[in-house]
Formats: sequence, structure tokens, C-alpha cells
Amino acid sequence: MVQLLSYFSGGGFLDLGFELEKFNVVWSNEISKEFSKVYSSGLSSVLNKECKISSNTPIQELEIKDIKKNIIKNINSDLWGIIGGPPCPDFSVGGRNKGKEGVRGYLSQIYIKHICTLKPSFFLFENVKGLFLTKKHRNYFNELIVELENAGFAVDFKLMNALDLGVPQDRERIFIFGTRKKYFENKFGKKYTNDRDWFIWPKNEKYFDAKSKFKWPQMNTNNDIPELPKDIPIELMVGNYILDQEKLSKLPNADDFFNPKSEKFNNINEGDTSGKSFKRLHRWRYSPTVAYGNNEVHLHPVLPRRLSVREALILQSVPDSYYIENELTLSDKFKVIGNGVPVTLGREIAKSIKVFFDIKT
Repeated sequence: MVQLLSYFSGGGFLDLGFELEKFNVVWSNEISKEFSKVYSSGLSSVLNKECKISSNTPIQELEIKDIKKNIIKNINSDLWGIIGGPPCPDFSVGGRNKGKEGVRGYLSQIYIKHICTLKPSFFLFENVKGLFLTKKHRNYFNELIVELENAGFAVDFKLMNALDLGVPQDRERIFIFGTRKKYFENKFGKKYTNDRDWFIWPKNEKYFDAKSKFKWPQMNTNNDIPELPKDIPIELMVGNYILDQEKLSKLPNADDFFNPKSEKFNNINEGDTSGKSFKRLHRWRYSPTVAYGNNEVHLHPVLPRRLSVREALILQSVPDSYYIENELTLSDKFKVIGNGVPVTLGREIAKSIKVFFDIKT
């Protein structure tokens, strides 16, 4: 198995995607002890093995030499990787937007430093699209790329939407993949010269460009039962997963939701996602980005309440057996879910990495 180090591990969604493709996470780091509990219960329940966060030390306090001494030296193969998604609010329009000057924005620089110093065979970096698309942050993004290339990595990057890979959610994120230049040269038989578009990013023709390809139903204003579209893959619609409450009731965390108190739960039309908060999903559409912090609230398409923890997990393509222990607060549960990389997306990227290195499992 190809071994991995995981940074900013959260609830382990990205790790889970790789583990399901037979990679092996041998070390993980997550500052939040509450999120670490989610990681442990969730991954252990899916993978049927004990999984736990290795370190709760903030990345800025981690000693790289200790990681080399205690972790890297025990990796028994030349082929190994680092994966992670640094906190993103400082690059998000809906967040602080402070960029590299922000406390959390600076963590991206530290993560890159770890990659450049530890020199894995490959790495994956995930963040919000604002780091790549916003003019204010693009220079910083370019600086990170140059730093990685100067450290000996061939680098490629891609803005990807989870919806285009079959996840029922409009979630755009920037991914950076890099590999030591010797692997690039062995693969392509030439020197790396700041090339781009060389990594074969996952693509599914069935779903590609789904937002534009299909004619999605609009807001339901008359309370009729909207007709199921015939030309849209059912797996891209939230109703395919969360309308059958009897089925969901048998899954863990199905009863975890905030008790509805506001009249807004009754007054917002199905499919009205125009507001910053209290967005009601449409049963035959994809979900907006699963991001339940910053007062963003997503409502069930037909029930007068917020989504449950299980429903939110489903929209992140997390397996049904994934379990979050009950002692955590609902706020912590929803926050860790919103922070994660959809498992399906992580798994598809893992498959692409296997193809690049011709990994057989």
C-alpha cells in the first residue's frame, strides 16, 4: 500500500476517499480534538479498523525534523504522499478574505513548507476557488506554485466541481497536485519545464459540465409536487437520497438535527436558494455547496426543518456506515461535515494518482 501523511484531516473525508482506493494513511494531524473524535468514529466504522488522529499539535508548532525522524523513516517505500486542505476562510468571499495575511491563510504557506522540506513522492493541496480565481489572492497562489517548483516538484492544478463527478452538490475547489520531477521525467521522457495540463484529472463524461448541460427545475412556488426530470441523472438530485425518511431512519445520525423554531421553515419555497441563509433545497436539483458554518442554513426540500447530520453526510457522498458519536454538539458535527472534501471526489483523485504511478491494488 502507498502510505500517506494527512494534514488538516478534519472528519477524514479526503483520507477516506484515498483509503477506499487502498492507500494507507499512516499519520494524520488535526488541531480540533472534537473533529478528531469524528475522524475516529467515522473512519473506523467504514473501514472496520481502528483509525485515529495521530497529532493534535497546530501545524505551526509541528517540528518537521520530528516527523522525519518518527514517521518518514518508517515508510518502507520510495513512493509515498502528503494530502491535505488548509483552512480556507481567508480566501473565501463568504469568509474573512484576508488572504495570506490572515491567520488561517498563513497555514497554507506552512503546509507548503512541510511539503517542500519532507519531499514526498507526491502531494495534494485543496482549497476554495477564491485562492485561484480572486485577483487579490492569485499572486499568492502563484507564489506557492513557484515555491513548490523550486523545491523540485512538477506541479499541475485544476478547478474542479464535485457535481461533475456525480456528487449531488455544487462545490468548486482548487486542487494542486505535484510529484517529484524525477517521476514526471520517468513518466513523460522529458524534463519538466513548468508544464501544465499533464496530470490526468478525473473526468466523467456523464456528469461533466452538469450545471450547464442539463435543464434544471426552478423554484417551486405553488407547492405542487414537481415532476421528476427525465434527462438528468437521478444521482445528481438531492431527492434521490433524502426523501425516503423511512430508509434514512435506519442509518446513524438520522435524528441529529436542530429543532425547527423559526417560521421561515414553513415560508420558504422549495428550491429558493437565493439568500445567504435558509436555503431550501429542491428535490430534483443538486445542493448548493455544503457549508454549514457562518450562519448558513440548508432546509430539507419538503420538511419544515434543517437538514439532518445524516442528510448532510449523504450530500458529501459519505458512506452510510460512517458514524459520528453522539457526545459532540450539532454545531461541531455540521461544521466538520461542511469542511470536508466529498468522499467521491477524493476517491476519484486517488484513482488518477494510481493511474499516474501505475499503482496496482
